Amino acid sequence: MGKGFNEVADAGALDGLVERSHEAPVLVFKHSTTCPISAAAYREMSQVGAAVALVVVQQARQLSNEIAQRTGVAHESPQALVLRNGKVVWSASHWRVTADEVERALRENA
Repeated sequence: MGKGFNEVADAGALDGLVERSHEAPVLVFKHSTTCPISAAAYREMSQVGAAVALVVVQQARQLSNEIAQRTGVAHESPQALVLRNGKVVWSASHWRVTADEVERALRENA
């Protein structure tokens, strides 16, 4: 997965992200296309120097719910999650989704 946004839309893609998290941290961003706070978080995420697995909630509601169920982290959007070794090791939502905080979480969990 290269840098930038890579949209994911199904449980198979989630399985791949979880698998990849055993090698390196994986960043998942739940984005709402109708929320101004999410628009601000999207701009922040676009500044992150790592791949961002993008879940557009309006297009992939089932996947968003699946992420919450598998991880135990209640759904919010915008929401950023860092997966490592198959588990969420960091998460933030709303105004706490900043490029600096995401970059720090990725470094700390490398």
